[in-house]
Amino acid sequence: MTDGGNYVAHLNMPTVKVGTKSRVNGAAVAAFVRGTVGEFNAHAYLEQVGAMPGQGVSSMFTFGHAAGVVEGILQGMAIPYTLVAPQAWKKRAGLVGTDKDAARSRAIQLYPDLRILDLKGKGQAVADAILIARHGASCA
Repeated sequence: MTDGGNYVAHLNMPTVKVGTKSRVNGAAVAAFVRGTVGEFNAHAYLEQVGAMPGQGVSSMFTFGHAAGVVEGILQGMAIPYTLVAPQAWKKRAGLVGTDKDAARSRAIQLYPDLRILDLKGKGQAVADAILIARHGASCA
């Protein structure tokens, strides 16, 4: 997103099979960041992740690994970033106490022409990312 909140691009998290598991394809993430940052004075906003009640150890490790790969790529590319607590961006977006799909509905209100938001799963991830970026940019 631009500093003014305009949508630029997104990348659905690319994965690669490692044995029976899927892992984040860090090379693809880095190529996307390199290609989209371009002339922008980039700053990234990442959701501050942690363990969630009821999730298995294996799935939490995979989730944490993915977050670590992205954070490592940003560090390696010297792109400054800020970790954003889920409660903070959800409060700013008016989503506290709402269901999971409320973020997608809010993002559709803000970006009605962004067709990826129409999809339940992938649209939800993009909606969360957009709202996290908007929160971060408004606090900068």
